[in-house]
Order: sequence, then C-alpha cells, then structure tokens
Amino acid sequence: MTTSKASERLIDHMRGVRYGEVLPIFQRDDGLHAEVYGTQLLNDCPQELWEKLDPKAIAAELGAMFVKMNGPRHWVLDGFGTKVAPMEPVLREFGGIQFRRIATLPLGDKLGSGPYSEVSVNRGAVFFWDAGKPVFELVNPSGKNYVMQALCKGVDPSMSEESLASLGDRLALPTGWSYRTRILTEELVIDTTASLATVLQDEFENSYTLPN
Repeated sequence: MTTSKASERLIDHMRGVRYGEVLPIFQRDDGLHAEVYGTQLLNDCPQELWEKLDPKAIAAELGAMFVKMNGPRHWVLDGFGTKVAPMEPVLREFGGIQFRRIATLPLGDKLGSGPYSEVSVNRGAVFFWDAGKPVFELVNPSGKNYVMQALCKGVDPSMSEESLASLGDRLALPTGWSYRTRILTEELVIDTTASLATVLQDEFENSYTLPN
C-alpha cells in the first residue's frame, strides 16, 4: 500500500519500543466493552512498577468488572501516522505509571473467543512497516494475512523479535492456518483512521492486524 497525504508518517523508529496496556472490562446496555489504556508514547512501562500493578484495585477504582493486564509488549512495526482519537483522551496513573485511553473493544456478550479470533478495535491510527524490514504474519485458510504489530512478553518473557523467525514451530495453529516471515519489498501502511481495525492474537498474546 502506498503512502497517501492522509497517511503521512509522523513518528519513526518505533520497532522494539516497549509499552504496556491495562484493559478494564465494563458491562453496558449493549453488552461487554473493554477500554484500552496504554503507555504508548508516554513511557516504556517500567518493569519494576508494572509487576506491582494490582488489577483488582484498578478495577475497583474504575468501576469495572475486572481488568486484563496486557503486556509488557514491544512494537514490531516502524512508525506511526495520524492519530484520530476515537474518544475523548483520558490520562490516568496506575501504580506510578502514566497511561492514556487509546481504544475501545466491543465484546458483545462474551469475554473474547480465544486465539486466532478476529476482534474489531476502534483505534483511529496509521501503522507503518519499512521496506527491507521483516514482517511476521499469520495466514488463514482463505489467504487473509494478519501482520504482527507487537510481540508480548507477558506470557513468555523470553519472546523477542529475534525469536519470531521460528515462532511458527511453537504455535498450535488452527487447521489450514500458517505462519510466515518475509522481507518487505515496499513500505506497508495500514490506515484505520476511518474504519475499525481488525486484530487477533496467537496463544502467546502476540498481536496481529489485518491490512486494509
């Protein structure tokens, strides 16, 4: 996908940058919803503070049913473009770490359906992957490819970009699915400023996004 004026890159050198997310889950009239609070572009989610966070205390503070801790994570992309705030921005501090509310996830009447299941996210963002850099993809039986946007150390602390080339050997892929690594021959841009993003995770909670 070529870069348009609307998809101008604003922030570079993001590959490998660390962050963490806190996802409070709420019961609303139309079902369950998650709000995503992240440290992206605020701080690197210090480990000594992250591991002291109390999800039950955060849930009580926010009036949520419960809180999912998502991370720590590292970006496996190279840059960001325009950010269209899907809601009024909210800054909160949990356990000495500053977070920003960055997205929402409607969950319907169930709390997720596990790995390799699509979720729609209202994030209003543009993601960039550089030509000449590796991308790590899941491919479903119909040929749709999902590009890894971030790896997770919360399930396996040894997860790193260097280990991703052989990650496919560790995944319990559904029938007909595959995992691949390839080098981009041109810049990849995924622009979800005007649409919901489609994302999924593998069993290690690495996150992937569907190109437009």
